[in-house]
Amino acid sequence: MLRPACFGFNPQTAESNSFQHAEAAQQGAALVEFDAVAAALREAGIEVLIAADSAVPPKPDAIFPNNWVSFHRDGTVALYPMLAANRRAERRDEILDLVVREGGFRVSRTVDFTHHETQGKYLEGTGSLVLDRVHRVAYACSSPRTDLDVLGDFAQQLDYDLVSFDALDAAGRPIYHTNVLMAVGSRFAVVCEESLPNVGHRTAVSAKLRDTGHEIIAITRAQMLKFAGNVLELAAPEGPLLVLSSTAFGSLTAAQLMRLESHATLLTVALPHIETIGGGGVRCMLAEIHLPKS
Repeated sequence: MLRPACFGFNPQTAESNSFQHAEAAQQGAALVEFDAVAAALREAGIEVLIAADSAVPPKPDAIFPNNWVSFHRDGTVALYPMLAANRRAERRDEILDLVVREGGFRVSRTVDFTHHETQGKYLEGTGSLVLDRVHRVAYACSSPRTDLDVLGDFAQQLDYDLVSFDALDAAGRPIYHTNVLMAVGSRFAVVCEESLPNVGHRTAVSAKLRDTGHEIIAITRAQMLKFAGNVLELAAPEGPLLVLSSTAFGSLTAAQLMRLESHATLLTVALPHIETIGGGGVRCMLAEIHLPKS
C-alpha cells in the first residue's frame, strides 16, 4: 500500500474515468481512510507493507499502486505503461526495494512494459487486468488505458491466456478499468454483465469463468458505480477474506451478500472520500504480493 502525500482530484485521468468527481480533496480525510484500511487488514491477519509517497512531484493517484506494478509467484515484477503523464512518477525503485528489504520477498526478474508509453499504448496493471493467477487467465476490457498490443505482450511474457472484451457504461463510454466491473476470487467471480453489450464477449467471459470453476455473481451497472466490482480476495490465516468498501457493501442485495459469504469472510472498509475524488476503490489501493519469500 502507498500512503499518499498529495491525494487529490487528477484532471489528467478524469476524461477516461467517469467514477471521479471534481470535489475539493482533503488530504487529512484520505489519510484517515487509508490508515483505517491498513489497520483493518492487519487485524484480520493480512501482512501489510506500507510505503510512503514522496511529496515531489505531486502524485494525486499514488494511493493506487496496482496500476503501475504487479508481483508474481515466480519472482517476476511487472511494470506498466500509464496514460496520465503525472502518474508515471509513481513508479519508484525505492518502493520495490522496500518489498524486498522489509517484506523479505525475492525478485528474480523484472518485465518492463513502460516503453509502450512512447507509442501512446497503455496497460494499467491490475486495473486493466483482472488476473486468475491459478488458471493463468487475464481478463481485460479495451479502453484508452488498455491497449490490445500491450495485452498481447503481457500474455506472451507472463504466459497468460487472454479474454478481452468491450465494456461500456450507461452512456456508451468504455469503462476505464476492468477491475471496477469484475473481480475473480478462488471459487467465485463478480461480474457486471450489463456492461458487456456484445453477446459474444459476454458469453466468452462467462464460459471461461465457469470452465475454471467459478460461481458467477452478477452485479448491475448501478452496483458497479458503487464499487461492488472493485473487490479483492486475500489469503488470511482463517481462510479467504474478501475486502470491499462500505459503499459496495451497501449496494449489494442480501442474496448477493449470502453468495459472497459462502466463499469468503467479508471485510468492509469505509472509503467515501477516496472513492469519490480518486475514482478508485479498495481493490485499487492494494498491490497484492505473490512473490516467493527469500
